[in-house]
Amino acid sequence: MLTMRSVDETGFGPKVRDWNRTEMVEHWRERWAELANERMAELDIDARIDHRTLEVQGIALEPQSQIGAPAQRIEAADRAEMHREIARTNGARIIADPSVALDAITQQQSTFTRRDMAVFAHRHSDGIDQFNEVMGAMGRAPDLVELGKDGHGQDRFTTRDMIEAEQRLHRATDLMAETERHAVNDADRQAALARAEQRGLVLSGEQAGALVHITDGRDLGIVVGYAGTGKSAMLGVAREAWEASGYEVRGVALSGIAAENLESGSGIASRTIASLEHGWQQGRDMLSSRDVLVIDEAGMVGTRQLERVLSHAAEAGAKVVLVGDPQQLQSIEAGAAFRSIHERHGGVEIHEVRRQREDWQRAATRDLATGRTGNAIDAYRAHDRVHEAATREGARNDLIEGWDRDRQASPDKSRIILTHTNDEVRELNEAAREKMREAGGLGDDVHVTIQRGMNGERGERSFASGDRVMFLQNERGLGVKNGTLGTIETVSAQSMSVRTDDGRNVSFDLKDYDRIDHGYAATIHKAQGLTVDRTHVLATPGLDAHGSYVALSRHRDGMELHYGRDDFADQDRLVRTLSRDRAKDMASDYERIEPAQSDPARSYAERRGISFRERVVEIVRKVPEKVRGIFDGLRLTTGSPSEPVSGKDAAPDQSKGGPEREAAEVQRKTDALERGVAADPEAALRQVRTDALVRHARAADAIIEAKRQGLDPSNEARRELGAARQAFDAVRPNGWQDAEAAYSKDNSLAREAGSGRIARTIRALQLEAEIRTGRDADPAVGLSRRADHFVERWQKLGQASQHQYQVGDMSGYKATRAEMGDMANSLKRDPQMESLLANRKRELGIAFDSGRRLGDEIAFHAGIDLGRGRGIGI
Repeated sequence: MLTMRSVDETGFGPKVRDWNRTEMVEHWRERWAELANERMAELDIDARIDHRTLEVQGIALEPQSQIGAPAQRIEAADRAEMHREIARTNGARIIADPSVALDAITQQQSTFTRRDMAVFAHRHSDGIDQFNEVMGAMGRAPDLVELGKDGHGQDRFTTRDMIEAEQRLHRATDLMAETERHAVNDADRQAALARAEQRGLVLSGEQAGALVHITDGRDLGIVVGYAGTGKSAMLGVAREAWEASGYEVRGVALSGIAAENLESGSGIASRTIASLEHGWQQGRDMLSSRDVLVIDEAGMVGTRQLERVLSHAAEAGAKVVLVGDPQQLQSIEAGAAFRSIHERHGGVEIHEVRRQREDWQRAATRDLATGRTGNAIDAYRAHDRVHEAATREGARNDLIEGWDRDRQASPDKSRIILTHTNDEVRELNEAAREKMREAGGLGDDVHVTIQRGMNGERGERSFASGDRVMFLQNERGLGVKNGTLGTIETVSAQSMSVRTDDGRNVSFDLKDYDRIDHGYAATIHKAQGLTVDRTHVLATPGLDAHGSYVALSRHRDGMELHYGRDDFADQDRLVRTLSRDRAKDMASDYERIEPAQSDPARSYAERRGISFRERVVEIVRKVPEKVRGIFDGLRLTTGSPSEPVSGKDAAPDQSKGGPEREAAEVQRKTDALERGVAADPEAALRQVRTDALVRHARAADAIIEAKRQGLDPSNEARRELGAARQAFDAVRPNGWQDAEAAYSKDNSLAREAGSGRIARTIRALQLEAEIRTGRDADPAVGLSRRADHFVERWQKLGQASQHQYQVGDMSGYKATRAEMGDMANSLKRDPQMESLLANRKRELGIAFDSGRRLGDEIAFHAGIDLGRGRGIGI
């Protein structure tokens, strides 16, 4: 809370109504988050503030109002009561569906501690009683998975959704790593190398080795390279070789500027991953087996997003080449997927730094890449490139003075000012403009209202001809990306013309595109993938080893580092701050989770010598006779006898660690599993049917792949297919025949089902069963029967989801809602069914016509957000 009146040397002035504007509040929120995060980072506090709204973050909770000390003292105050009411409402939501909280916590981290849960519960509950209920609900959530202790001795947790995302990621990469169908013949590779040499590009031994690795035919290529090692140049040669062999090469990166730099450095047409995924959602730009997809700066891509891209590529039979450096900036979203994939599959590494022109600077970049940040800073200090001032303001002034001298001495050189926060970027931009104006480098100012923030924040900026600017949003029509830099040639209140750094002229009306700001300075996050001649860096306490690595390695010729003693008391403190390792983790870092196993409890037991199938055999014996018969004929082989564990009535000694406690924990998990299956035989049947379907799909896919390659399937593959057919037939008569009929029409279904994604396959099996049972019937009758089945299934799932929500079965609720989402999406690919169901909207729960397509319509009226994807809580 603050006064609305301005204050100057004479005291209070008039009210400033502009302070009530939404964009001003949003700016203050962002600045407060930056200041708080800087201070917490300086104090090594492992917490961060996110100024964005919960809606923007994808968190299904209501934002809480803020209350001050007077409201806390006056219990009856409306504001305090509203604050508590929102907290109570959010707490009730979490108690009813704790996955809401777990999903929110794992937005930006794959694993978390009990303290993380407590902090979240405290923020979203009212009073100690509800806090305890929220903590209890989160602790009992079916999605919560305990991973064990981390290096600090704290218990770490993750969610089933996160584990499943990592498993899908690893299944996709395993599949691609084992498949070879994108070979480049040696003649095309040598021809590409020869053309590069004619242009004056001679690859180093490491670059040449990377070229061979990514063009060797395998569907997965991995290149880890230090900053400035010439990865883009090597990729340009690979592009020519791939294209000569008939492949289409595409490039993507997380940020627009990284995509732009990939394209300019390699000639690979590139875009952002978000843009690519959006195209897929619209049915455009789908990958095929003739595509090579290069993902640059892969270390910045979160687990969920990278999994979606790789799963699509694996399904389409495309090749993927991951390029990056796990030590550079970490992903904003949860996970360290690139590092995990590299550790799992290996790859080729490029260590020879080529960007910097002086040997000592190249050595400093290698030190930054290998965590020896102090050595790199010492090297720059020895060459008088580290500058200390009494305050940050003094350091900022010194930086601008040095930048201006450099600009005037070498006007033909490219340069950028880098720092950690958006607020510092604004200060540095204004200071740089003042220097430009003093030197007569700018035309007349034109005041323009622009949109600066992702949340719609608008503000006024002054632009002039000669100004450096940065584009802040991808716009394919203009050919610019988020981070594109250029210089204004002409500007008016209505339009602007910019000469981009790659030599293009971009002209636009400001009413059509207004996402632009000054471009003298940029955040370090904007700079990953950027190369310039000179950099000027302002160090602040929010930096760490990953940010300093990027900031201090963007240059070819020179780098100047500035800092204030009010931020860093001495040089040792500067080195300690810039050396902090904040690498993100994966759930699989703590426990080895086999890709083929989708149930964490199952993998937990089997990794410790307890056969899950052996337990199923025991459990099935306790299932009622009428259901048990369904399992007859299914070969559930048992593993080697496991070591005995304590009986379920024995209380485990929690004070002990090691094998005894582990065995007790396994017993607890398997006993819980037994109780669940015995209580719900239908769930047991569904699980065994799913296992049989997945096994048969893998066996069928092995046969399909062998035939596709012109090979005769091995006897072992044929025997496995026979056994898989028998197992499938035992739990679903005619199931394997229906499955193979579906696979013959769409080979990709077998691979998809074999990886555990069975929704499309199940629908295909249902259709094949209907065709089989009514093969000679009138096709119109068959289509009508399918429509009846769709309506009946939709109504049944809707009722089931309501019941599951009411009884608190949130895991079942999410699965049911995901299946309904799949059904709604299926109509987009089935116009006949969509047309037939158009006259049955009321049966599908549509109370009024909102003008959407039918699939979107039924999802809307059922409260299902198709845009959030399968498996995400509604």
